[in-house]
Amino acid sequence: MTRGGGMATIDEPESHQRVCFELLHRQAQRAGLLGADDRVGPDGVLSEAAADAIEALLEHELHPAEPDEEACRRHYAAHAARFERGERVHACHILFAVTPGVDVRALSARAERMLIELRCAADREAGFARAARESSNCPSGAHGGDLGWIRMADCAPEFAREVFGRPETGLLPRLVRSRFGLHIVDVRSREPAAPPSWAEVRDAVAQSLRRQAWATALRRYLAELAANAGTKR
Repeated sequence: MTRGGGMATIDEPESHQRVCFELLHRQAQRAGLLGADDRVGPDGVLSEAAADAIEALLEHELHPAEPDEEACRRHYAAHAARFERGERVHACHILFAVTPGVDVRALSARAERMLIELRCAADREAGFARAARESSNCPSGAHGGDLGWIRMADCAPEFAREVFGRPETGLLPRLVRSRFGLHIVDVRSREPAAPPSWAEVRDAVAQSLRRQAWATALRRYLAELAANAGTKR
């Protein structure tokens, strides 16, 4: 029952999952892997014994083909972008954190002044490192603001949008605003996205094909169980 007194509803994916669990549960019992007194819970939850029995059943029944070299290469050729190494950037930053109660306008003015000062500095890198140590609210400040080599996945999306996908290096001309605060960013170097060598991705491609083959084998096995269950009614 729902809180309002009506019957609780089960969405289609959950209903399908429960049917699959029930088919596998019954087959595990028929195979002698699970006691006849074991029951699927009313909420579709399996007992630990049932989960172990079904795992053993599938290990015995499913034998998907191992992908060969040709199949792996075809899959890689069709999905090369999925395995591509993204752009890397060596960046340093100075973070002015926006915390509860902070005067954002004053903080922004302070960050803007520092950005102008750094753009005019005779030795930008030394000046940047000194300013980061003195003013940054990020732990990287202790290291002159150096974030090392980073990829898009390492950053907040709003930070990544300002830093990646651009050709220029050096001090970014405006503050970068993220969920963490205001950043002065110095891009020291860039490495463009590049396809990895076949040796680097061969195992990952093969694993991807194994997962697909196993999922296909499971769907076929469940279809057979469902068909057999229908003929026995």
